[in-house]
Amino acid sequence: MMKNPFEGKEIWFLTGSQGLYGPEVLDQVRDQSKQIAGALEEAQDIPVKVVWKPVLTDADNILETVRQANASQNVIGVIAWMHTFSPARMWIRGLDALQRPLLHLHTQLALQVPWSTIDMDYMNLNQAAHGDREFGYILTRMGVPRVSVVGHVSNPKVLHRVGVWSRAAAGWHEINTMKMVRFGDNMRNVAVTDGNKTEAAIRFGVAVNTWSVNELAEAVDAVSEDKVDSLVEEYKGLYEIQPELLPGGDRHDSLRYAAKQEVALRGFLESEDATAFTDTFEDLGALKQLPGFAVQRLMSDGYGFGAEGDWKTGILIRVAKVMGYGLPGGASLMEDYCYGLEEGNKKILGAHMLEICPSLTEKKPRMEIHPLGIGDREDPVRLVFDADPTEGTVVAMSDLRDRFRLTANVVKVTGPDEPMPNLPVARAVWEPAPDFETSATCWLAAGAAHHTVLSTALELDTWRDFAKIAGVELAVIDEDTTVHSFEDSLAWNAVYYRVNTGI
Repeated sequence: MMKNPFEGKEIWFLTGSQGLYGPEVLDQVRDQSKQIAGALEEAQDIPVKVVWKPVLTDADNILETVRQANASQNVIGVIAWMHTFSPARMWIRGLDALQRPLLHLHTQLALQVPWSTIDMDYMNLNQAAHGDREFGYILTRMGVPRVSVVGHVSNPKVLHRVGVWSRAAAGWHEINTMKMVRFGDNMRNVAVTDGNKTEAAIRFGVAVNTWSVNELAEAVDAVSEDKVDSLVEEYKGLYEIQPELLPGGDRHDSLRYAAKQEVALRGFLESEDATAFTDTFEDLGALKQLPGFAVQRLMSDGYGFGAEGDWKTGILIRVAKVMGYGLPGGASLMEDYCYGLEEGNKKILGAHMLEICPSLTEKKPRMEIHPLGIGDREDPVRLVFDADPTEGTVVAMSDLRDRFRLTANVVKVTGPDEPMPNLPVARAVWEPAPDFETSATCWLAAGAAHHTVLSTALELDTWRDFAKIAGVELAVIDEDTTVHSFEDSLAWNAVYYRVNTGI
């Protein structure tokens, strides 16, 4: 099972005010800001602990608090609210030093104006309406990236939106500390799955390194039979297994080897403190099977994976797993394979040989063994299933030389029109927004990759927030997209990111 990525993590709640109002007013500010922080902490939609911090009233206090947040590995973001009026110039040094994602919460304690009793004392205390606008100005003046959420904390939409941002902040924390293991290199002559690993370390913090596949093969050979026996018993309870793969069956040895691959891969990644990995069928070394089943199992436990050496997609899958932890649905490697082009029923069939994550279905997958026409190895074991119908997003990462681009398409997973008994792989079928022609045209214009992460747990705003935190481009294809507006946005983005990063 995937370890809870939110456990032990914190978001600090910072409240701005000033000494002008005197201790009595500041006492009220303190008590009321604790109520707001408490409402966030109790919200089911916010998976990370929200920690109230003392009210900030001067520049030195702000800077020290920010430095403490930066220094703590447990703090993955900060929420700022200007309860009264906090002059923005005293926030400059703190904001300049801030290294954690920022959410600006524009709210107030009271849901309504107390029309019959309101007086000047009340207005002096409850000045967020213009206190937060002062704060927004300095954020814009300084170019500080942030997500702004507006509304009362009693509104479920507000709490949900803060929760979405907190998941994106957790994704950013994860990618900053990620280690990716590559067994072998990129698939030969393939362009979009390759990229600049040094630039990825600079932009995201992720460490991407390569190991010989024969180191993995040696680990596979060293797995004890007792561990295999234990896994086989586990498989029996989770999957519908072909009789020939069961103990006593003609192909049981193939299942046992697949189990050894799972044990070895898991142990290898744990020894390297890695949460994502790649392999390629062009470099299997001494492995007897392409480890498709082991990949499916590890992805279902939260690991990121990229096929054919595609480390960028492997990173995205791990980030999606972290951001979507605890939500209905899943995340998986995906690849567009075939189209249904019938007018009024245009769909995309996605799969990837063997490596689709079973988190995309609540049904019991079938464990099967079939020949594989690539890799020049023994027939591999795999899980076969259809992804459950639901809403989702398909996201890809491309290296454009001067920057990374994320491209996201909102989709509706539908399932196949008919059974596919002769296609022995896990797969998903979806309708892309706003329609097939617009989606495909825009995807091609963006130079988006053919390897993607399909998430049925995350909404588009999570990816928007993640991209904003990371400072990377996000090209969105959704219900409102047109080809002309999308191509125009790509052109403007090219200018912006070139200017923003320097010539």
